[in-house]
Amino acid sequence: MYRQEKGFLAPCMFGRSIVGTHITFHNVVNYGARGDGKSDDSHAFLRAWRDTCQTAGTPILVIPKNGIFKVKNINLSGPCKAKSIHIQLRGKIVAPQRNEWAKGLQVDDKSSLILISQVNSLTIHGSGQINGFGSSWWNCPSCQRPKVISFEQCNDLRVRYLSIIDSPRAHVTVDGCNNAVFSHIHIRAPGDSPNTDGFDISASKYITIQDSIIGTGDDCIAINGGSSFINATRIACGPGHGISVGSLGRNREHDTVEEVYVWNCSFTNTQNGARIKTWKGGSGFARKITYEKIRLTKAFNPIIIDQHYEYNDIKGGAVKVSDVTFKGFEGTSGDEKTIDIDCDSSGCFNIVLEDIKIVSSEPGKPASCSCSNAHAKTTSTTPNCNCLFK
Repeated sequence: MYRQEKGFLAPCMFGRSIVGTHITFHNVVNYGARGDGKSDDSHAFLRAWRDTCQTAGTPILVIPKNGIFKVKNINLSGPCKAKSIHIQLRGKIVAPQRNEWAKGLQVDDKSSLILISQVNSLTIHGSGQINGFGSSWWNCPSCQRPKVISFEQCNDLRVRYLSIIDSPRAHVTVDGCNNAVFSHIHIRAPGDSPNTDGFDISASKYITIQDSIIGTGDDCIAINGGSSFINATRIACGPGHGISVGSLGRNREHDTVEEVYVWNCSFTNTQNGARIKTWKGGSGFARKITYEKIRLTKAFNPIIIDQHYEYNDIKGGAVKVSDVTFKGFEGTSGDEKTIDIDCDSSGCFNIVLEDIKIVSSEPGKPASCSCSNAHAKTTSTTPNCNCLFK
C-alpha cells in the first residue's frame, strides 16, 4: 500500500500510518476526514495531529491532494514529542460559511480557522490552498471575524508554497514567534475586503517573508509592536495598503519595532507603499527601518510617515520615530502627494531619502513632498523636499 521513492516511504490513501527509519506518516483521511467539502473534518484533523505531535522523530502530517477538507477553529498545539514536524498540504482546506461557523461557537477577534501554537521546528509545504470564504463575513461590519491561520509561540518555523485566499480577517498572523521563514506564499482577497491583512506580525523576531505575492484589502504586511529583525524581500504587493510598520501606540500603549528591512519589493495600485503609522499619546519607538529598491506602479502615498494615525484628541506622548531610510524608489504615484512625512511635534530624526524618483501616473501632473517636524537628509530625490529640517 506504500511505495518506496528515492529512499523514503511515500504514503497512499489507505492505512493509518507508516513508520520508516525516522519518518512516520499520518494521513488525515485515515483518521476519518472525508474531504468532500461538505463534512466537518475538524475532529479528524485533531486526531491526526495528536498522533503526529506525540510521535518521536520527524513525523509527517499529510493533507492529500484532490480532497476538499472543511474545518473550523482547530488548534494544533504543542509542545510535541516529535523533534520536528512536517505538514504536507496538498489538498484544499476550506472554512464554513459565516452562518454555519457561528453555530455553537463564539467568534471573537482572537478566533482562527487554524491556530498552531507552541510547536517548534515545524515545516508546512505543498501546493495546497486554504480558502477562508470571507465574502460571507465582509458585509457584516459589526461581526467579529476570524483569521485564517495563526502561529503563536512557534520557533524555527518554515512555511512555503501555499495559497491562502479570502480570509474573513487577517490571512496569516505571527505572534510571539522566533526564527520563521515564509516563502512562495500567494495571498489574495479583493481590494475592498475589510481588514484582510496578508501578514500581521507582532511580538516576534527574526521573521522573513520572501518571494511572495500578496493582494488584499488592507496591509500586505503589518509589523506591529514588540517585533524586531523583520525582513520582507521580493514581495509583490497590490492591491492593499502597502508594507506598514504599525500602527503603534494605540490607547497610550508602549510599542517598539526595530531592525526592519524591506528590499526589492513592488507596490501596484496600492493605497499606501512604504508606511510607518503611530497614534498620538503612545510611547516606545520605531527605529532602524529601511525600505530599499522599491518599484511603484500607480501607488498612492508611496512614502509616508503618519504620526497622527486615526486622529484622536489625546494630549502628549508619541512613539519615537528615528533612523528610517527610504532608498532606491522608482515609479509612479497615484496622487500628487508622493512623499508625506508627518511627524509629531517632538519630531522624528535621522530620516534619509536617497535615490528617489517618483512621478505622477498621469503625464503632466505634478508630484509633491509634504513634511512636518521631520529631521532628514535627501540625496537625488524627486520630488524635492524643501520642507525637511537638516
